[in-house]
Amino acid sequence: MKYDDASWHYGGDFPKDLASEKGATHMAMFVSWCLLNNFAGSIHTEEFPEALGALKTRELSPTNWFIQNCDEKFTDEDLDVIGNKFAAYYYESEDGLFYEDYESAAGEGAKTLYHIEDSWITFDKLAPVLSKRFDEWSAIEG
Repeated sequence: MKYDDASWHYGGDFPKDLASEKGATHMAMFVSWCLLNNFAGSIHTEEFPEALGALKTRELSPTNWFIQNCDEKFTDEDLDVIGNKFAAYYYESEDGLFYEDYESAAGEGAKTLYHIEDSWITFDKLAPVLSKRFDEWSAIEG
């Protein structure tokens, strides 16, 4: 199952002043958080552990890593069972708060969601919010 795809974002009303890669930044931040919190799917842990190691050591920005290793697509293969359940609840669902949290935690001063900077600074602003949401979800899920 595909949760998201950068190509879905850089068409249509995507800001003309931005590179198409900016359509992947929000996904990259979420997927990076999941993988760095041990919710990686076997494609990352078993098939490409070196790439996962590069994410852990922050060799690339979250978006550059995501583009190189996920082909600009966020799918259920990226996550393990728990990660997918959380993604379905928080990222994918109509009631999910990911985009709202993403913009409020990382988007201060950004013109649009797509103008949010792809950096580890941005990730570090967003990570505590994602951890809090995961903890809230875990309490509900039992």
